[in-house]
Amino acid sequence: MKVLVTGANGFIGSNVVKRLLDGGAEVNALVRKTSDLSFLKDVPVNYFYGDITDKESLRPALKGVGKVFHVAGLAADWGPYERFEKINYRGTINVATEAAKSGVKRFVFISTVAFHGFGKPNVTEDDPPAKNLIPYAKTKWMAEQWLWDFSPETKMEITAVRPGNVFGINDRTFISKYIDALLAGKFAEINHGKSKTCPVYIENLVDIIMLVSQEEKAVGNAYLATDGLDITWHEFNAALANHLGVKLQETSIPYGVAMAAAKVYYGVHRLLRIKSEPFLTPYRVNNGGRDYHFSIEKLRNHFNYNPAVGLDEALRRTVAWYKEYRNISSEKF
Repeated sequence: MKVLVTGANGFIGSNVVKRLLDGGAEVNALVRKTSDLSFLKDVPVNYFYGDITDKESLRPALKGVGKVFHVAGLAADWGPYERFEKINYRGTINVATEAAKSGVKRFVFISTVAFHGFGKPNVTEDDPPAKNLIPYAKTKWMAEQWLWDFSPETKMEITAVRPGNVFGINDRTFISKYIDALLAGKFAEINHGKSKTCPVYIENLVDIIMLVSQEEKAVGNAYLATDGLDITWHEFNAALANHLGVKLQETSIPYGVAMAAAKVYYGVHRLLRIKSEPFLTPYRVNNGGRDYHFSIEKLRNHFNYNPAVGLDEALRRTVAWYKEYRNISSEKF
């Protein structure tokens, strides 16, 4: 089958592409002309240069495609709302409507757990969104709701995956910067890392994406996607430090102090219209200082799913990739 992956050059997208190719699919990769294609080097895909905010640019990439993996989006906790709406919400509408017109059979939308918010126990896929969402989370929720409203109007089968804190190979957005800070001694936990977190290793996430793209039961459903671990940030950090062969720093900042600092950073950036992202944001403080934990019971109940790669092996593979990515020899650790 010929498939289309939007955002094929990114962290999640590049891993989805490689798995599809391993499975024998012909892959159309939608990328922008300015995209960094290093993660797709020597990968045999059909490149289509376009933008999800431009409907006409999508049509050549969709010709003859049976499945769409809509991964492209603006994932950040800083920036103007209008930009997130244009890309995450209206961009998704463009991709879905053009896919339906082209006769695509299955549409898999990569959503997020972020719109469920923080500090909630026993969150399920059916729970309403939290209040006062950051633009990223709000526009992802809007896009997903639009897809469910659109679903009865089309023969195209729609499903959504809501990943937790994704980490692993090709992760330039979270884990590489996280390890940088840890190795540089610019690292601190919030409330001693006692809050629960929701890691999902990239290869396990891709397993879930492939699963829901194939199973009939997934049609019309959204799935929370984590590694199903009952784990705190401190436990995750300690395991990561162990694989790096370094001592985990004991520095801890109280949640209230961290949040106050984040609001100052955030406020100054907005007031002065600074384009670079703040060092701290309220979202990052909440992610590290409040429980952010989700059940994968729906995945287990529907498909008897369990992650194939455990945390220890996931961190081992991640650190190996990081050393290669940063061109760091083992002797430096």
